Amino acid sequence: MRFLHPEFLWLLSLLPLLAILRGRRSAAPALVFSSTSIAAVLAEGRKTGPGRILAALRLLGLGVLILAFARPQLGNTTTEIEASGIDILLAVDVSGSMKALDFTLKGRAANRLDVVKSVMHTFIDERPNDRIGLLAFSGRPYMVSPLTLDHDWLVQRLDTLSIGMIDEDGTAIGSAIGSGLNRLRDRDAKSRILILLTDGMNNTGTVPPLVAAEAAETLGIKVYTIGAGTRGEAPIPVSDRFGRQRLMRVEVDIDDETLGQVAEMTGGRYFRATDTQSLEKVYDEINTMETTTRTIKKFENYRELFPWFVFAGLFFLSAEILIGRKRLP
Repeated sequence: MRFLHPEFLWLLSLLPLLAILRGRRSAAPALVFSSTSIAAVLAEGRKTGPGRILAALRLLGLGVLILAFARPQLGNTTTEIEASGIDILLAVDVSGSMKALDFTLKGRAANRLDVVKSVMHTFIDERPNDRIGLLAFSGRPYMVSPLTLDHDWLVQRLDTLSIGMIDEDGTAIGSAIGSGLNRLRDRDAKSRILILLTDGMNNTGTVPPLVAAEAAETLGIKVYTIGAGTRGEAPIPVSDRFGRQRLMRVEVDIDDETLGQVAEMTGGRYFRATDTQSLEKVYDEINTMETTTRTIKKFENYRELFPWFVFAGLFFLSAEILIGRKRLP
């Protein structure tokens, strides 16, 4: 419901003023009674008389007429939103090396996967009009969520990512790209993008990364690659035979050259993220490069409620007049 002329609603503020002025009428002329009992009876009668009812009807009638002048309308609005036509598949490494505590989250040391999930939350929120899917990989790829516009569901699936969720450890970058291409190849989107994040180098799987990149180039699918992790050594929590955890420094080995070639062959870019801030900037930059658009069609149909309010206002005023005429002198 809306009011076509809402400026008239300011007149409603005058109604309390009218009620106050009515209550401050000049004092009634004094009368002399032969007995105080007669005055008491008359005073009682005035309290129970219809005066207050008449005042309420008058104010109510005026209030409803003011609402009528504001032109109340009841409408139905239908909005159609067309997606941007960009399909994005997020591929995330969940191998054991993602346990490394070389990133920070909310001021505390955090493993790589937790930080990646946090950054991806923001990336998904900023692209409400794109179909986005999620793929996890370590020794083999695993489709976590198909391409979807239901981003609430997608975020729920993102939260389920955990290190070791895939029974085969390792880093199968080529197989992850190949699996992602199979999900994107038959889509009719105007732009198809694969964003792959890893902290290692391809050491397992049946598809070499560069072969997968050639297939992506042929299909017209752009691949952005991200190498995550500090350079040199990174602290990784390990458990001894008694179940006690300790940090062990492990050499970080990321194949920057291959990841860069994969991105270059497909028209994407390779990014290196060594901390939380740089990782956030990577996804922000991808978000800026892959602009999204949205088409909105809005249909409105309003029905006038003006006559009903006029009728109601006149009804209350008429009732006030009729009741006033029937009052005893």
